[in-house]
Amino acid sequence: MKVLNKIIGFSAVLALGGCLETAGNLPNQASFSDASEQNFLVQTGQGGSVAYLQNLSKRFREEVPTMINFDFNSAQLDGEAQQILRQQAQWIIATETVKFRVYGHTDKVGSEAYNRRLGLRRARAAVNFLVAQGVPRSRLEAYTSLGETQPVINTQERERLNRRTVTDVVGFAPNTSPSDFDGKRAIIVYGNYVDGGGDIGTGSSLSLN
Repeated sequence: MKVLNKIIGFSAVLALGGCLETAGNLPNQASFSDASEQNFLVQTGQGGSVAYLQNLSKRFREEVPTMINFDFNSAQLDGEAQQILRQQAQWIIATETVKFRVYGHTDKVGSEAYNRRLGLRRARAAVNFLVAQGVPRSRLEAYTSLGETQPVINTQERERLNRRTVTDVVGFAPNTSPSDFDGKRAIIVYGNYVDGGGDIGTGSSLSLN
């Protein structure tokens, strides 16, 4: 599982590079690895908020299994998948300042169009289960389907590891301002988490001045 989480973490870093948003101000396809994008973030004072999101994403991947798997040609959640999603739900509910996205994947058996639809069904199944656990739907930016395009194992055959959804931080929750996590304020939030063991994602962090 630790090896899988490292693989998932690497994939999530790539996903973050293309999908992290700062309160919806940047397009989903913005690449934070590009020098021009980094300059933009620094010049507009958004660097701290992006670092905050990246830090929470890293914590999420380290503390909770982010991937669930599916049987062949299925979007049904088995017992193991439900258990993992319950863990995800607890973490998401406790971290009120950010929203999450669920990415649906398939193996390479079948047509690309069919696999995109299947990946979408898997992502929806995961999101619906998270909502049933008490996660506000407004904090789940779901239904993104990547189909067969990002395999964990590069094979044309059936592969359970490729039949999956991955959940990760994608941006700030509704009614949360990125400016609350820039500059000195972000440093205070990080420091409180490191020194006091607090949750930097809780609403209490927002009251800092």
